[in-house]
Amino acid sequence: MIKHAPRSRLFAAIVALLAHSSAARIASADEWPDRPLTLFDDRVVLGGEALVTAAPEDEGFFNYTDYDRSALRLVRLGVTTSVRANEHLSFLAEVRAEGDTGAGAWSGEPYALLVRVRPWLNRSFELQAGRIPPAFGGFLRRSYGRDNPLIGYPLAYQYLTTLRADALPRHADDLLERRGTGWYTGYNVGSAGWTHGVPLISAFRYDTGVLGRYASASNRVELLGSVTTGTLSRPRVRDDNGSPQVAGRVVLRPLTGLVAGLSAARGAFLANDVTYALSEGGRASEYAQRTLGADVEYSRGYAVVRAEWVHASWRLPALEEPALTDALGAGSLSVEGRYTLAPGFYVAARADRLWFSTVSGTYGSAPWDADVSRLEAGAGYSLIRNVIIKGSYQYNRRDGGRVRRAHYGAAQLVLWF
Repeated sequence: MIKHAPRSRLFAAIVALLAHSSAARIASADEWPDRPLTLFDDRVVLGGEALVTAAPEDEGFFNYTDYDRSALRLVRLGVTTSVRANEHLSFLAEVRAEGDTGAGAWSGEPYALLVRVRPWLNRSFELQAGRIPPAFGGFLRRSYGRDNPLIGYPLAYQYLTTLRADALPRHADDLLERRGTGWYTGYNVGSAGWTHGVPLISAFRYDTGVLGRYASASNRVELLGSVTTGTLSRPRVRDDNGSPQVAGRVVLRPLTGLVAGLSAARGAFLANDVTYALSEGGRASEYAQRTLGADVEYSRGYAVVRAEWVHASWRLPALEEPALTDALGAGSLSVEGRYTLAPGFYVAARADRLWFSTVSGTYGSAPWDADVSRLEAGAGYSLIRNVIIKGSYQYNRRDGGRVRRAHYGAAQLVLWF
């Protein structure tokens, strides 16, 4: 069994490692490639990203993800390979190995694995099939390590709610009793085991299916549509309910520096193992997740401002009184900004809010999960073009659960080529 050092000593050790790596870069900068590697007359392109993040233990589980690890203690190694067979056909694979600097547990699997087809060379239209990025939202269209000015994730893409696709609450009281415990929760209908719930949108897994993308000649209008096996909150490799998700996104670029997007998605949320067990029967398609989103980005000079709104709702069976007769809703709003103060050095901040609709239980009405707020501020510095070191401070507040307030300092080193 691996024995872990006290969290204060572990945090200090990793921060020291980051500082040592920063100093050593002066002597070794020429050894780290600053661009993707190309082979066979540019038909094969290899890229990679490595990041290590250090932070104290998240005792309130505010930053836990659907891989049962904290986003503030993440270590990731990723390699992306693109193979162009001809002008019409190419293949792309991204393999990631991830671990937690505190737990020592690692996992590895393909994050993206797809074939890309361009039927017409004179039109900006393509099809992708395989494990693909979703046709939804603005955050997932950017690289996390490089394009995220901070270290934490927006709440909509990371925070775990108390909903599960393989287990159900019998009534409203059952759901209300578990407010603020999305990192480890369980119910009496369906799977008997206890595990984490789902976020509104998972930033750590891609879904499996087909995606189409079209862009106008001026690139001022972009359209995306996809059909996949899972939902935004629960991406799947294999279908487990026979009812696919349909998603679409429209992106407008009316002015230089301004990007605005609208997204929508609908897909069956519950697994067949749960719906088959219901006494009244029912099809998986009746219990769907519906999600709407809007995002905007504006950049000018040294400043970039982004905002994203997401609303998701889940329909669950009404089993016993007090029954869950209405869809369970959740909304999120994230606003962030970044400003470059000097070449290679920037400051950034993000304000986040996640709220839940109200349900009526035996002892009154309350949001079905505990509302969450987050403030994060920090800075970053490019040691060389493709090496960034970041530091941030994060404050979290939750209207329920065992830990209601928590704050963390974090440091991150990102390298890519």
